[in-house]
Amino acid sequence: MKEGSKSDRIDARKLAQLLRSNLLRPVYHGEHGLRTLKELGRSYLTISKDLERVMSRLKATYRSWGIPCTGKRVYALRYRLEWLGKIEEAGVRRRAEFTYQQFDVLRSLRQEVRHNLLAEAAKHSATKLLREIPFIGPIRAALLLAILQTPHRFRTKRQLWAYSGFAIETHSSAEHRYVSGQLQRSKKPTSVRGLNRSHNHELKNLFKSAATVAAAKPGPFHEFYTALVAKGIKPEMARLTLARKIAAITLTVWKKGVRFDAQYLKPQTA
Repeated sequence: MKEGSKSDRIDARKLAQLLRSNLLRPVYHGEHGLRTLKELGRSYLTISKDLERVMSRLKATYRSWGIPCTGKRVYALRYRLEWLGKIEEAGVRRRAEFTYQQFDVLRSLRQEVRHNLLAEAAKHSATKLLREIPFIGPIRAALLLAILQTPHRFRTKRQLWAYSGFAIETHSSAEHRYVSGQLQRSKKPTSVRGLNRSHNHELKNLFKSAATVAAAKPGPFHEFYTALVAKGIKPEMARLTLARKIAAITLTVWKKGVRFDAQYLKPQTA
C-alpha cells in the first residue's frame, strides 16, 4: 500500500482491488449505547498496564543495585522509607522516590476509573448474568461488556474462540518435493498446529486469568480441570481447555439470557 505514487484515487483503487479479491476483513464498530463503558474499559486497561510498567521499573531499580525485592512489600507505603534507605547512591534514591510518586498517582487514578467502570456497568442487565459465572467478578464482567458489547456478533462459540485467540490453526509446508527430478506430493507434509495470532489480547488475558484462578480454587471449574488432568492432559493444555469452556459458557449465558448452570460443563453443552 505504501509503494509507488499515492493519492486518494490510487488508494481507492487499491482498496477496491483488495475488496474484489476478498482480502479485506470486516470490522465490528460496536453498539452506540455502550460507548461510555467501552472508553472506561479502555482507560482501566491502559492505566493498569502503565501501573504494571512502573512496578516493574521500581523493582528493576533495586535489582540493578543488588537489592533483592521479591513480593509486594516493596510497594507498601509503611515500608517505603526502609526500602529507600537500602539505596546508598543519592541520585538513584531520588529516582526511586520519583517512581514511587508515579506509582501512587497511577494507583489512585486506577481506583477512580475502576469506580466509574463498575458504576457504568451496573446500568446494564447483562452484568448480573455474567457475574453469576464462577470467577467472572465485577471487573471481568464489566470488561466483557466493554470489549464484546454484544454476544450476537458471534454466531457460534468458535467465532468467539477465534476472537479470543483460542482457535486452532494449522500451518503446513513441504507439501511437494522433488524426487529423481520429478515433483511429487509428500505423503506426510510437515504441519504445525497452534493458536491463532490475530485476536483481542485483552479478551484472551481475561479468560486465561479466570481459568488460572478457577483451576486452583474449589468449584465446578476446578472439577472440570482435574478431570482433564486425570485423563493425561498436560496442565497448561487443561487450563487452555478450561478457558475455552469459560468463553463458551459466557457466550451461552449472555446470548440466551439464562443463569449459569453447572450442566454447561458437560461436553455436549456450551
